[in-house]
Amino acid sequence: MLLHVSFIAIILLVAWAFHRYQLVSDHLLPFMRRKFPRMNSYVALQSFEGQRSQGLSSSNFDLEADNIRAGDSRMGLDEVGAAEVHRIMSEESVSFDDARLRRHQRLLARNGIDPTGMPTDSKAITRL
Repeated sequence: MLLHVSFIAIILLVAWAFHRYQLVSDHLLPFMRRKFPRMNSYVALQSFEGQRSQGLSSSNFDLEADNIRAGDSRMGLDEVGAAEVHRIMSEESVSFDDARLRRHQRLLARNGIDPTGMPTDSKAITRL
């Protein structure tokens, strides 16, 4: 009985130490991603061509004409924004333009701006 209690106490102590010192995020998660690469769904796009092939282009937002053929020297779209748009496209089954619109509306809402462009803060001065 004492052996079981000691074993459980050691496991709880190790779990607390992992949580307390962020060993899970710093060591265990990279190990799991290396050990099980199919579980890691993030793919760095790094270029306009890669982002276009991932479906992050449309007639309204044409990467081919506006960036690739124009010789844009940047590495590609913002990685965080592109990943968020790609996530919205896959989770909500919407087109690229709809995903961009939904991301933009959420960004405005987080910053206290309603869909019409007016601030949601009742103390904001909108006209003089």
